[in-house]
Amino acid sequence: MTALGRPQFLVQFSEVLMKWRCFFSFLAAKQGKYGQEVLEQKLDLEQLQAFLEKLGAEGDVRAWFAGEKLSSSGTIDILDWNRLIDERMKVPDLLVVPNLQSGRLEPLLSKFTEEEEQQMKRILQRLEALAEYAVENSVRLMVDAEQTYFQPAISRLTLETQRSFNTHRPVIFNTYQCYLKEAYDNVSMDVELSRREGWCFGAKLVRGAYMDQERRRAAEMGYEDPINPDYESTNRMYHRCLDYVLEEIERSGRANVMVASHNIRTVKHTLRRMNEMGLTPSDKNICFGQLLGMCDQISFPLGQAGFPVYKYVPYGPVSEVIPYLSRRAQENRGVMKGAQAERELLWSELVRRLTSGEIFNTQSL
Repeated sequence: MTALGRPQFLVQFSEVLMKWRCFFSFLAAKQGKYGQEVLEQKLDLEQLQAFLEKLGAEGDVRAWFAGEKLSSSGTIDILDWNRLIDERMKVPDLLVVPNLQSGRLEPLLSKFTEEEEQQMKRILQRLEALAEYAVENSVRLMVDAEQTYFQPAISRLTLETQRSFNTHRPVIFNTYQCYLKEAYDNVSMDVELSRREGWCFGAKLVRGAYMDQERRRAAEMGYEDPINPDYESTNRMYHRCLDYVLEEIERSGRANVMVASHNIRTVKHTLRRMNEMGLTPSDKNICFGQLLGMCDQISFPLGQAGFPVYKYVPYGPVSEVIPYLSRRAQENRGVMKGAQAERELLWSELVRRLTSGEIFNTQSL
């Protein structure tokens, strides 16, 4: 996504979206909802009105949602809240939050310039052109994840494209980095949004590739580390997110997931859960992905068992590809253990063939 527009615009847009989400969390905490799952946090509009009036705010909170008929139940959740921004993505007043003093919607940061508005339109146009090409060629388009200061904007723009192109089957996939503390919240919100709006959810689940950089930036800028505390916590988060998507596949049959992992425990967990749910490889709702040249001892047996398996091929200048692969090896330390296991298997097979006189494998696949 960072190649489709100015990265600085994505940073600015992401900052706005994060502040908007934090404002909701602040209001939810004021109503005693702190610690609840994100989709269980519902703001009572009467309480919200009273709280803002205590701060000297003027105006009717319900008017913020009147156009969407969101206040019929007297409460709103995070998805209802986000629609205020969704509706303003088409107009110059898009990035606004309620001012606690005036009670009116006002720009969250400085108002977008005409050039910044054009940046938004150009990114969406370029993404839609790629999506149309994917549809024409019957392939899927997976939008990669980036650092947390880019990711909120990338995810929001991806959601806009999913609304348009995932009407009958998942064409556009968003990527969820499960080393983030908020990964489950992000997955559960987007799955629920797809249910409400009637489009097909598509996800690629990864562990993440910017751990050291994210932690260093958080320490330098003085905000909470967004990364799970240890590798096992990330494993638990990955499996929790995966289980949630698998349950959606079992429930509706309209979601798809790519299990992008070199972790044998994760692959075994996926196969076990599929078996428990009665999901089969022929359903084509679940696929696996690994880097080319890594963990072939996982990829080949999956492929031979009928599972869709993709080998990810990085390409480009050596000066850029080598650092990329080094980061993957660093952040996915389990890959190196897998490489050692693969060497041991290859050596064992070589010894077996030499001692048995069967140099060439003649078994049919």
